[in-house]
Amino acid sequence: MTGWLPRGARRHWADLHRPGHPPPPAVDAAVIAGLPEPARRWLERAVPPGTPAWSVAELSMRGEIRLGGSWRAFSARQLVAPGTGFVWAARTRLLGLPVAGYDRYGPGGGELRWRLLGVLPVMSAAGPDITRSAAGRLAGESITVPPACLGATWSEGPAPDTAVMSWVLGGEREDALLRVDQEGRLRELSMQRWGDPDGTGFGRHPFGVALSGETDFAGVRVPTVLRAGWAWGTDRQAAGEFFRARIEAVRFR
Repeated sequence: MTGWLPRGARRHWADLHRPGHPPPPAVDAAVIAGLPEPARRWLERAVPPGTPAWSVAELSMRGEIRLGGSWRAFSARQLVAPGTGFVWAARTRLLGLPVAGYDRYGPGGGELRWRLLGVLPVMSAAGPDITRSAAGRLAGESITVPPACLGATWSEGPAPDTAVMSWVLGGEREDALLRVDQEGRLRELSMQRWGDPDGTGFGRHPFGVALSGETDFAGVRVPTVLRAGWAWGTDRQAAGEFFRARIEAVRFR
C-alpha cells in the first residue's frame, strides 16, 4: 500500500519495491573475505553467515531537519535500492502548518517535490545537478542495506580503519570513505558530494555522516543514529549539519 505517499512518488516507490519470494540466496562469504580489511570487519559483523543477499530496504525514521535556520521535527519512510535508486518521503511542519513531500533518484533522474497543506509548492527541483546530488546521496545511503554493499567496488582507504566504497551511477563514479572501529561498527561516512550548499554554484563539496547506535533487523546490523551535513571535516562542519535522525525500523527484500 502506497496511499500515504505523495502522488508523484508512488510509481517510483512501486518500481523500486520489487517484492521477491522466496528470499534471495545467502551472501557469498568469499566475497566479503576478499574486501579491504576495514570493509571486511564491518560486513562480517553486519551480515552474519547465511544472511540473504537483500538488495532493497524499507526504512522508517524520525528526527530533525534544519529548514530556514530552524530545526524542525520530521517523520519519514524511505525505500533504498543501492545501485538503482531511492525514495525518501517525509512530513514536517512550517509555521505550524503541515509540509509533506519527497526526494527521489532513479533511472529517470533525481527530483524533489515539497508542498504546504498538500497543495502549495514549497520547493520543487529536477535536472542534471539535482540528479548528480541525489546519486551521491544514494551512494552514501547504501550503508543502510549492508548485504547490497557487496555489489559496490571497494578499495583501500587513505588511513587505518578506512575503506572506499564506489558506485557508478548515471555514468559518474561516487566514492564514499567509510571509517570502521575495531569491533566492526561503522562510525563515519564522508565524500565529495555534488551540491550547492552555500549558494555559490554546484560542484563537489565535503559531505559526511556520523553514525552511532546499532540495531539488529532480520539478522542484519544497521547503524541507527545519524547526523549529516555539508562542510564535513572542516571548521564549518557544525554550521553545515542539517539532518539528525534515528532509524526505527528496517525491512529487507
